Amino acid sequence: MKDTLKTIRETKPLVHHITNWVTIYDCANMTRAFGALPVMAHAPEEAADMTGIASALVLNIGTLTTELVDVMIISATAANENDIPVVLDAVGVGATKFRDEMAAKILDSAHIDIIKGNYSEIAKLAGENAQTRGVEATAIDADPKKVASDFANSRSCVVVMTGKEDIISDGKKTFVVKNGHDSMGSVVGTGCMAASVIGSFAAVNTDYCDAAKDALCYYGISGELASEKAMGPGTFKMHFYDEVFTLSDEKALSMLNVEEF
Repeated sequence: MKDTLKTIRETKPLVHHITNWVTIYDCANMTRAFGALPVMAHAPEEAADMTGIASALVLNIGTLTTELVDVMIISATAANENDIPVVLDAVGVGATKFRDEMAAKILDSAHIDIIKGNYSEIAKLAGENAQTRGVEATAIDADPKKVASDFANSRSCVVVMTGKEDIISDGKKTFVVKNGHDSMGSVVGTGCMAASVIGSFAAVNTDYCDAAKDALCYYGISGELASEKAMGPGTFKMHFYDEVFTLSDEKALSMLNVEEF
């Protein structure tokens, strides 16, 4: 974690997004606030080329279409060929059959390095009994840490389960990040932005489990700091960007709240 944010700001990695239209602007701004460079190229004619010059690829199925999924697979394949980390945000998996099928198609068509979702989205992908309400998580019966670890092993990837406590596992090590604040749930798009942050950190750290853990710690800490100044969702969002922009590695290290299991 030492100097991670400094590295992002000095190297300015390009993070290619194929993301959803509801939060695309926020994902771009959050990526930039952390110091990375966002780009959103959705056309099939250029998606692979853009991925080839990027340092990370972030896929988000929040507003998916069949055509968009095809572009995601093109880009993920290009990322695999160039050893570029791929983050998949499995937004809304468990809500509809189509969404479940498209997420499975992506996972079966290319290697995804980091699979991110809320508790019920990841549980559904892992074959557990879970249902998502729209894009909101519902309770799951299984132990989420075991779900994350087993699913990570089965897919040879890092699994990230976001919620009140975030769980990150590569099947060998598992972290629980407790940084964050309830105010983050009052703003649409904080989950999508988290995927962008994970992509930004994975762009500079090839240990993707540590990268995802660090990303969610820094992100959650920024949310904590913003909540101290906010009066409601509108001012929280404003302060959230500012706290990310002014955050330092030293400040983050002093506020870490993470456990390894």
